[in-house]
Amino acid sequence: MPEGLALALYAAALRLLTPLYLLRLWRRGAREPLYRQALGERLGFYGGASTERGRLWIHAVSLGETRAASALVAALREREPGLRILLTHSTATGREAAQVLLRDGDALTWLPYDTPGAVRRFLRHWQPRLGVLMETEVWPVLQNEARCARLPMVLANARLSEKSLRQGLRFESLMRPAARRLALVLAQTEADAGRLRAMGAPRVEVAGNLKYDIAVDPALIARGQAWAARLGRPVLMLAVSREGEEQALLDLWVRQPSPRPLLAIVPRHPQRFDEVAALVTQAGLALARRSTWTDEPPPQALAADVWLGDSMREMPLYYGLASVALLGGSFEPLGGQNLIEAAACGCPVLAGPHTFNFAEATELALAAGAAERCATLGEAVTRGLTLCADAPSRGTMAAAALAFAGANRGAAGRMADALLAVSHPTPSPP
Repeated sequence: MPEGLALALYAAALRLLTPLYLLRLWRRGAREPLYRQALGERLGFYGGASTERGRLWIHAVSLGETRAASALVAALREREPGLRILLTHSTATGREAAQVLLRDGDALTWLPYDTPGAVRRFLRHWQPRLGVLMETEVWPVLQNEARCARLPMVLANARLSEKSLRQGLRFESLMRPAARRLALVLAQTEADAGRLRAMGAPRVEVAGNLKYDIAVDPALIARGQAWAARLGRPVLMLAVSREGEEQALLDLWVRQPSPRPLLAIVPRHPQRFDEVAALVTQAGLALARRSTWTDEPPPQALAADVWLGDSMREMPLYYGLASVALLGGSFEPLGGQNLIEAAACGCPVLAGPHTFNFAEATELALAAGAAERCATLGEAVTRGLTLCADAPSRGTMAAAALAFAGANRGAAGRMADALLAVSHPTPSPP
């Protein structure tokens, strides 16, 4: 199909689906009220007149991308202290987490829906000097409108799995032109770079993974370690869990002989906190929810069978608490979660068979001795219980995790230099 026709059909379809898109946001807002705020921004409508021009625009779709962007923002500000930044997001968790990144002169808004009118209004209103999309966010209309506006667009911390490449090539009349219009792609790995070139990106450089540069809060780690000491028993944690994994783990857990370690579960999505709490209760296990105490866990929490990590921005606390972490998303065919933060906190990790979303980081962690792979969740529980009872082996894995995390830092500085070079290109010689 010709590129122009494909883009026109795509844009027309999204226009027709706009009411359903807004309805979906409104429904999500019943559980997460932030989705109902500033709905006009989703369509490129803003209350005031055109704002100050020339901000560096970074789009981080959700919480994980926002945390990665925090390392990039810090590196950019080191190099250009007066830098003004525009942050956009698609999810409530991303937008909420971004609040701490804002400085005087910065701005925060929703990413516009990918229709020509919404994107044009967004670009006219903000007029950024550079657009930076984090990880996988490439939108056909946005790329086309940015080209028309002569706005350079960069895909930073970019990753692309084999599965995503195959899916993208099914819609190559849309995705190849979008990739081709990127001024620069800063890929996490050589494998990602090769797939992004295959998608059509003309200029791809390998810069590493920003998530190694995310600063973890040592005070949160120390608090988790202090809570673990108060417990007086090991902690096996399912970290950043996805739907289906919690029930499977609980089914295995109730069959384990007593005394058992404390089981901690930290779901990936906050809207599932109540659902997971109900699963624990239905399994006949005594539950303590992190959200029910402020400073120190009360006696009933210390005696509970399961802790539910139903709080936000406290993952370093949970990794400090845990003796061993089971990697969420890796025991179902979901691609796995990122284990880099666990490594930076010195927490040993047991990964399942499905880690294609973070393949290189996982393989590097396995090779470094910071993580182990288990074929099934049952095997991971058995191995986790063994490690919980083996402090020297845990200590060896924890030291390997810290060394692995430290050895791979530096992507933030490399990406910041590359972005500023695109934003302020070197003048051609006369």
